[in-house]
Amino acid sequence: MKTKKSGPNYGNWVSARFVLVPGTIGLLLLVAACFLPGLAILAVIFLLVAAYFIYARYLFAPNGKNLQMKIWELLLNHLDWDGKGQALDIGCGNGPLVIALAKKYPKGLINGVDYWGKNWAYSQAMCENNARLEGVENNVKFQKASASQLPFPDGSIDAVVSNLTFHEVPGQVNKRELLREALRVVKKGGPFVFQDLFLVEPYYGKMDDLLETIQDWGIQQVKFIETRNEAFIPKVLKLPFMLGTVGILVGKK
Repeated sequence: MKTKKSGPNYGNWVSARFVLVPGTIGLLLLVAACFLPGLAILAVIFLLVAAYFIYARYLFAPNGKNLQMKIWELLLNHLDWDGKGQALDIGCGNGPLVIALAKKYPKGLINGVDYWGKNWAYSQAMCENNARLEGVENNVKFQKASASQLPFPDGSIDAVVSNLTFHEVPGQVNKRELLREALRVVKKGGPFVFQDLFLVEPYYGKMDDLLETIQDWGIQQVKFIETRNEAFIPKVLKLPFMLGTVGILVGKK
């Protein structure tokens, strides 16, 4: 009897704990409401929160609406690169962007860096296994590194991407400095596409000022695109704590 081969593991952007925690609390409150009826309303609120995240997980999941893949494709569709030389994904997680680039540009070397902290389920081994399963292990390279100190010389990378990483980097309050570091390694004239919580002002300030600052660093082209305005993003995911503050910076150095 043949066993079915497992495919790559790209996880789900909505952690299961967002369902389990409010769901468990809601059920406990529901039981307690049998003795203290006033807790019933609170129980319903927690159960509704759990239900919202169950639906959100379905929307992002590969066996659901697969919005994760659509958002990755949105990001890479803005990358104006010919596939020659090296590309870099900063904060590669479990490797989906690295692998997608390796498939699209088989003659390029695609680097992925991530810190893979203990609070994350992702790892370098998971990235490498996903690459093997996707058949691109020969033109990808993964290594542990921080987005605040990339292990590449100035202007050494032909194209750079990053997806929802910079806001997660600890110890760097001014997230603009992470953008500066990412742009440092891009070759002059090379393309970059970064997606993050760019509409959260405590992280990045006002968008007009951010774009002006980036240009002051010597970047020749940069523009901002609001992810939430894409037609495939459902209204239920446009809330501020989901995709409501997410956007893309695209340009050329």
